Amino acid sequence: MTKYVYMFKEGNQTMRNLLGGKGANLGEMTSLGLPVPPGFTVTTEACIDYYKRGKEIAPEIIEQIYQALAETEKLGGKRFGDVTNPFLVSVRSGARASMPGMMDTILNLGLTDESVQGLAKLTGKTRFAYDSYRRFIQMFSDVVMGIDKENYEELLEEMKEKKNVELDTELDDDDMVELVRQFKEKYLELKGEPFPQDPREQLIEAITAVFRSWDNPRANYYRRMNHIPYDWGTAVNVQAMVFGNMGEDSGTGVAFTRNPSDGTKELYGEYLFNAQGEDVVAGIRTPKPIAELKNDNPRLYNEFVELSSTLEKHYRDMQDMEFTIEKGKLYMLQTRNGKRTAQAALKIAIDLVEEGVLSKKEAVLKVEPSQLDALLHPQFDSEALKNASLIATGLNASPGAATGRAVFNAERARELKDQDGIPVILVRQETSPEDIEGMAVANGILTSRGGMTSHAAVVARGMGKCCVAGAGSVKVSEAKKQFVVDGKVFNEGDWISLDGSTGKVYGERIQTVDATVSGDFEKLMNWADEFRALGVRANADNERDATVAYNYGAQGIGLCRTEHMFFEGDRISAVREMIVANTLEEREKALAKLLPMQRDDFISLYKAMKGHPVTVRYLDPPLHEFLPTEESDIVALAKEMGLKADVLRQTIDGLHESNPMLGHRGVRLSVTYPEIARMQTQAVIEAAIAVTKDGLKVVPEIMIPLVGEVKELKYIKDVVVETADAIIKESGIELPYHVGTMIEVPRAALLADEVAKEAEFFSFGTNDLTQMTFGFSRDDAGTFLPEYYEKKIFENDPFAHVDEKGVGKLMKMATELGQKTRPDIKLGICGEHGGDPKSVEFCHDIGLTYVSCSPFRVPIARLAAAHANIKKPRN
Repeated sequence: MTKYVYMFKEGNQTMRNLLGGKGANLGEMTSLGLPVPPGFTVTTEACIDYYKRGKEIAPEIIEQIYQALAETEKLGGKRFGDVTNPFLVSVRSGARASMPGMMDTILNLGLTDESVQGLAKLTGKTRFAYDSYRRFIQMFSDVVMGIDKENYEELLEEMKEKKNVELDTELDDDDMVELVRQFKEKYLELKGEPFPQDPREQLIEAITAVFRSWDNPRANYYRRMNHIPYDWGTAVNVQAMVFGNMGEDSGTGVAFTRNPSDGTKELYGEYLFNAQGEDVVAGIRTPKPIAELKNDNPRLYNEFVELSSTLEKHYRDMQDMEFTIEKGKLYMLQTRNGKRTAQAALKIAIDLVEEGVLSKKEAVLKVEPSQLDALLHPQFDSEALKNASLIATGLNASPGAATGRAVFNAERARELKDQDGIPVILVRQETSPEDIEGMAVANGILTSRGGMTSHAAVVARGMGKCCVAGAGSVKVSEAKKQFVVDGKVFNEGDWISLDGSTGKVYGERIQTVDATVSGDFEKLMNWADEFRALGVRANADNERDATVAYNYGAQGIGLCRTEHMFFEGDRISAVREMIVANTLEEREKALAKLLPMQRDDFISLYKAMKGHPVTVRYLDPPLHEFLPTEESDIVALAKEMGLKADVLRQTIDGLHESNPMLGHRGVRLSVTYPEIARMQTQAVIEAAIAVTKDGLKVVPEIMIPLVGEVKELKYIKDVVVETADAIIKESGIELPYHVGTMIEVPRAALLADEVAKEAEFFSFGTNDLTQMTFGFSRDDAGTFLPEYYEKKIFENDPFAHVDEKGVGKLMKMATELGQKTRPDIKLGICGEHGGDPKSVEFCHDIGLTYVSCSPFRVPIARLAAAHANIKKPRN
């Protein structure tokens, strides 16, 4: 028979997957001889079985629970439900990955109308016994029965008001007895049945509730955010109660072996006398700093310092500990590797190396790549944020904090910025490439539509701009220059603030502070570079972004989106001139105006990258994106171009497509208009020759987008090679260059062996590859994906993390087929997944050469690549 229940003494830290983190650590502390109250763990497998059975605990598991309970009773010298000497327990969740606050806890379980009297007599403390009972009734009602705890908080507040006291500790014996009576009465009123008086029934109900809490909304959201699989399940820990609320010689607290905010090596935490655990966490009473325990009780303080030191040395990491003092005796209830800020993570990791505790490789693994975001972007002042007015929540599309005046179009954003340097937040239903200049000058971007890889999200991350996308409750009227949330109107010029790290939108101005990057950051990044096998490049389209990327350690540009260069100033006029041209001669004339601008762009990128590779993607979006859609804009543009409005309107109508993302774009544009590819090749090669003459060695990489058929690629490659070779020959210098393609169309992945005959490198464009593989529009998927999460169809957004099962299979297949044809083929990824730690690990596993991501995600990718190679070294 499967063993579903383990005594603490049977567990250890290697059994984390079965016992959960808390259960494994309780077992480990028990084996170390630390003062841990006895108990047992119901395994994660029992939780999985519970869900398989339609949310029911199997009879054999219940039997094992009762057997473990009996053994725990012996260890405690008490009996469950005993009227004279009652045995009480706590019931806590404990998944294999730490999920603080996401699931449920119940204390003082086992109390009944009879046993509470026995507890009062046994201890001689009526107040303590009934205080414990009223806490249990409230927690059981909330966690097990779904009764809002506010119902009980109101009764407690009424009692304190009636007795004219501020703290619950000031209520006397009779008050607590009366509160228990009122709590039970409230339970009967709301539940329609008396509070359960069978301790065994209470226990099974509580364990069931913890299993159930694995599937609560906050736990599901936390798992998605932290990539914790749903099918892991949670364990449940049942532990003998020790009481911190027995009087002034008892207490409870939480402490860290180092400061979790800045990493300083000091005992950091809080405690309360005459309290239980939730009092510290809930802030009902103001706890004392742990250092004050040295004055209150030097013996206990010294004992706790010694135990803390033992645990940190044993686990070789900063520990987060929960403890209780009962009648002057110290008990350890939990230890785990403590959550910490990015700044603290860096300092602790480096200090532990310098203290001889960790190797550099182990230290690198102690810092989570996603934590680095907080070091690279501005943040809100923590004190100001406490009182801020939250008005909406969207997707945390690009991290950082931004505050500014709301504006509703790119032109107005530029005006305000140019006039007085006024900080602005660009608010749009969704952004388009035409918004690029407005996005560049804005402090942040807010959209009511779109997902994590929408235009707004992708461009914002590339710029290092804060962005909240897909905030559906924000009703944007760009025409009226206002948005409405819950009936409140925000007009152009009103102050708003965005937290791109949480997706929260505030209806006021909030002070921001610049993120600081310490010397620890550079040191850890250098260690990470020693251990990674993957190269890391950046997606950058201009000198500013390229310089940021280089300074963050990028080893080249993996994606230069040339269309972004076309929207600036007089360039857009030349592009539009090309689009409305009726003859090849007219198109070439317009392209000739763009040539010097493109050439200068590439020169600046080559110089910014100081000889590292630069991959230039040729024009990708459909041409209609460069033309206006509003009638007034069409009339104005026609006048500017010397055309009749009807003629321009006909051109725009002629470019209309039912599904432009699958339409006339990418390689298809160049096939139709090879002169575009010719001009771009001339700009790329002439720029490379210019910097080569200045002594900088460069090897341009020309990337053709959206290829689905090798003949498409060959047709354009022939144009590229003919143009490039002629220019190089005329220059009289040697200039190697490469021509490759993006793998975005599933057909290209399936036929990668054929494509590799022409392509010298592949770069996976996973934004489009995901979109085409799933048949989802990445800009619209956000409207229905929440339903998929809720119904357990998806656990994660496939646009945020590579879908390893489907899209990943295509990537792996294309990698193997490409290498079969061309063993030295260079393999990269340039979709937004290139900066996602989980996706970086997958790219390492399938053997890619490099990942490319937004400039501000380069350090994240570097660290993620190191993690991947440490966990699974390449041969």
